[in-house]
Amino acid sequence: MNLDRFQREREPAWNELAGLVHAAGRRPERLGPERVRRLGALYRSAAADLALARRRFCGDPVERRLEALVGQARHLVYDAPTRRIAPLRFFARDYWRLVASRPVPLVVSAVLLFGPATLALVWALGDPGAAGGLVPGDYRSVTEPRPGGSDLGLTVEEEAAFASQVLTNNIQVSFLAVAGGMALGLVTAIVLVFNGTLLGAVAGLATEAGNGRIFFELVTAHGVLELSCIVVAGAAGLRLGWSIVDPGRLRRVDSLAGEARRTVAIVLGTAPWFVLAGLVEGFLTPAGTGLAAVLAIGFGLGALYWLLVVVLGRDRGGEPVALG
Repeated sequence: MNLDRFQREREPAWNELAGLVHAAGRRPERLGPERVRRLGALYRSAAADLALARRRFCGDPVERRLEALVGQARHLVYDAPTRRIAPLRFFARDYWRLVASRPVPLVVSAVLLFGPATLALVWALGDPGAAGGLVPGDYRSVTEPRPGGSDLGLTVEEEAAFASQVLTNNIQVSFLAVAGGMALGLVTAIVLVFNGTLLGAVAGLATEAGNGRIFFELVTAHGVLELSCIVVAGAAGLRLGWSIVDPGRLRRVDSLAGEARRTVAIVLGTAPWFVLAGLVEGFLTPAGTGLAAVLAIGFGLGALYWLLVVVLGRDRGGEPVALG
C-alpha cells in the first residue's frame, strides 16, 4: 500500500474520529453509549494506522497527524485510570520512545554539537593564543600552564566549583536549545554550534597547556551524560522548529501544539538524568578517584542512557504519550 492509497482509504475514519473527539471535548459521556462505542472502535483503528505509518511512512506528515489524533482520542477512551499510571509508564517506556522516534534530528543535533567541538579542539591545539580569546574567565583555570602539568593548583572546593560551572552551563544550554526551536530551529542550531565550539576550545587549551588529564578528570564523569542530554534537547528543539516549517496537512498552530507537548515531555524526562549527572559531579569530582575510574563512570553512564534509548525506544505499536 502506497501513501496516497493509505490516506485515501483511511481518511474518512480519521475525520470521523476527529469529529467525535471535538464533540466530546474532555467528557466522553457527552457522546452517549453508541458514539462512545464507535469512538473506541475508531481509536483502535487509528492506533493501528499509526503503527503502520511509523513502519511504512516514517517522517511523513501523516505520522504526526495520526500521533496528534490518537493522542487526543486516547484520553477520552481511557480517561482517568490511565492518567493515574501515566508517570510510571512515561518514565519506563514513553520517554524513551519519544527520544528514539525521530533519529534524524538526534544525528543532526550531535553533528552540530560535536562537529564544531572537534574543529575547535584542533584549532586550540594549533593556535592557543587565538583560541584563548574565546574562553570565558570562569574556565581559565584549566587553560593556564602549570609546572609539571599535573596539578591545577585548585582546592577541592575550587575543583567542585569548576565542575558545577560546567554542569550549570550545560543545563542552560539544554533549555536554550529547546526554546530555540520556536525560532524555526535556527537558535537551537546556533546554541549547539557555539557551545560545541566552546567545549572544544577549552579542552584543546587545557590539553595544550599540559592540563588535559586534570580537565578530563573534572568533567568526564558527569560530562558524557550531560552532553547526551544536550543532544536530546537539541533534537527536541529542531523537531519543534520543523513542525512550523513543515506542518504537513495540519495547521501550523496545531502542528506546533502537538510537537510542543512532546517537547515538554522530553524536557521532563531528561531532567532526572541531569540530576543524576549533578550527583555524580557533586560526590565524585571532589573525591579525586583518578582518570581511569572517571572515564569508566562517565562513558558507562552515557552507554546506559543510549542503551535505554535503543532498547526501550523500540516501537511496539501504539503511541508514546506525555505525562497526563
